[in-house]
Order: sequence, then structure tokens, then C-alpha cells
Amino acid sequence: MNNMDYLKTKNILLVDDEEALLDLLETILQEEGYTNKAKTMSEALNRFYDFKPDVIILDIMLPDGDGFQFLSTIRKLSDIPVLFLSAKDAMDDQ
Repeated sequence: MNNMDYLKTKNILLVDDEEALLDLLETILQEEGYTNKAKTMSEALNRFYDFKPDVIILDIMLPDGDGFQFLSTIRKLSDIPVLFLSAKDAMDDQ
């Protein structure tokens, strides 16, 4: 099984309020047949419960909360991998 075969078995939840970036990531990942997306923390929580993703790509700054709050909430239920995606570039943020 090569890396792409492994990825085809994964369901990814994309969480970002930046519409253009969200659409770009979705387009790229949908070619492999797996994505769901959310623009807010509350929408992401609903998608998490309904969609049962295997991996989450998560923005830190969301309009109704932040990625850290979201991660704290889902960590009570799951240990799925989460990749943070952020435009924050200050050394303290990194």
C-alpha cells in the first residue's frame, strides 16, 4: 500500500473561516475523495459529531472561538490527529 492508498481511507475535516483557503484545500483533497469543511467552531463541532473524521486540519482563529478551544473540547472524546493551520507568524505563536 503506497501513501496515497492510505490517504484514500481517511476522512478529513477542514476548519477555517477563510473561504478561499477552505475552498482550495477542499478542492485538492476532494480529488482523493475525502473532505468535509466548517467555517466556525460550532459548525466544526457539529461536523465532528456527525462526520467522525480521522484527521482535522484546524485554523487557530475562528469567528466564534479558537482552535485551541475546539481541540480541548474534542480531546475529551477523541485522540485523532489535528494539524493546526494558521497565519499567525509571531515567534510566541509558533
